Amino acid sequence: MPSLLDIRRRIRAVKSTQQITKAMKMVAASKLRRAQDRIFNARPYAREMQRVLASLAARVDPSVHPLLAQRDLGAAGSKTMVVVITADKGLCGSFNTNVIKAVSTLIVGSEHRPVVLGLVGRKGRDFYRRRGFAIALEQVGIFQTLKYADAQQIGRTAIDEFTAGRVDAVQLVYNEFKSVIQQRVVVEPLLPISRAEVTAEAEPHSQIEYLYEPAPQQIFDQLLPRYVETQVYRALLESNAAFFAAQMTAMDTATKNASEMISQLTLYMNKVRQAAITREIIEVVSGAEAL
Repeated sequence: MPSLLDIRRRIRAVKSTQQITKAMKMVAASKLRRAQDRIFNARPYAREMQRVLASLAARVDPSVHPLLAQRDLGAAGSKTMVVVITADKGLCGSFNTNVIKAVSTLIVGSEHRPVVLGLVGRKGRDFYRRRGFAIALEQVGIFQTLKYADAQQIGRTAIDEFTAGRVDAVQLVYNEFKSVIQQRVVVEPLLPISRAEVTAEAEPHSQIEYLYEPAPQQIFDQLLPRYVETQVYRALLESNAAFFAAQMTAMDTATKNASEMISQLTLYMNKVRQAAITREIIEVVSGAEAL
């Protein structure tokens, strides 16, 4: 049976850990608010870009652009690039594990064609680097000061790999922010850009005529790469907000568990102390009776 001193030391250690988890929860909550605001500000831009692309797709032939070229993924030698977005830190529950599981399932399902990885975040980078996967991109430490330039670099790397013919498709895997207690792993195609995705809203605007300067084809060529970069930036923002939500939930759970552990240890300490007092009383009474 542990001594009272050992139990008191353990209670102090649990209380210190509880203070840390409570502070981390508060920090994650404050950062989550700012991350949510960035998502809400980015969504109207993404919707407007989709509308403009739909309008242009009704006036030009999208098959002439290389980012719209559909390739046979079942052909021999075809290769897929998977951009994996994880966090740089842990203490966030199953946030990183869920993404890694989704990517592993995707890799297992692509046994007939090789897979090259684009890794964003230290956790995913460390996991797949130790296992010897082919890596075309590494980005670590960008979430501390997340900027659009980071998404541009990732998007341009994916575009270069696709247009050069080194990969035939690019997919994006990340955690989507749904709510504070819910994050959903999303696996979505990034390249080639689907014709249906570009022309989904073309019909309502097809009867409206616009005057373009420069020509619609030139605008189309400039918007498609920007559209890819915007999709990557939106995924980074979603993953960043989802990470803070997962961390806040995990730290809240850890704080509650620490409170329960302190209560159990305190109860156990009182029982041990009571047993020690009872034993001393019995020894005194026994000694008195012997005299």
